[in-house]
Amino acid sequence: MRPIALALLGALTLALGACARTTDTFKPRITVTTGEGGAGRSPSFLIQGYVLDDVGVTQITVDGKPIPVQPGSNKIARFQFQAVLSTPTGRYTIAARDAAGNESSLVLPVSVDPTRPAIKVTRFERSGSVIRVSGVATDNVRVAQVAVDGNRLTITPGPRVEFYAETTGIWADILVTDTAGNRAALRAR
Repeated sequence: MRPIALALLGALTLALGACARTTDTFKPRITVTTGEGGAGRSPSFLIQGYVLDDVGVTQITVDGKPIPVQPGSNKIARFQFQAVLSTPTGRYTIAARDAAGNESSLVLPVSVDPTRPAIKVTRFERSGSVIRVSGVATDNVRVAQVAVDGNRLTITPGPRVEFYAETTGIWADILVTDTAGNRAALRAR
């Protein structure tokens, strides 16, 4: 009878072992998708993002005040809030809590950047109908995008960005956008 008791004890241990709960140690991950760089053209601008968590987000706060989570999955909880600055710079603390009680926070520095980026064409060549244009885009914070004739160029965002493009036509329309959304345009001829 002893072997049967040991077999039952082993089966019971295996069955109860399968019921063991795992602990959730995954902290919510906060990502800001708009307002990235924390710069706006005016003292009031929209910040958007999402919080990722494996068990589900239960609360998102900005500077300790709860904000609504947009409809959808609570595992990818989308949020937005209006940044309002009374000084040229500030910061917001975005915090999130999941269903297991894990918390995380992100400090987002924000600033007002009313300054447009600058564009300098360093070389312009025409060969038949093909135009080659090189230049430098600069910004007091960070250049986010450079487009030539509506085609977005691959760049490394930064305060100073060199660019090169080939296009066709009579001229090349260059559009530079910074992280605050300020734009500068230049028609190179």
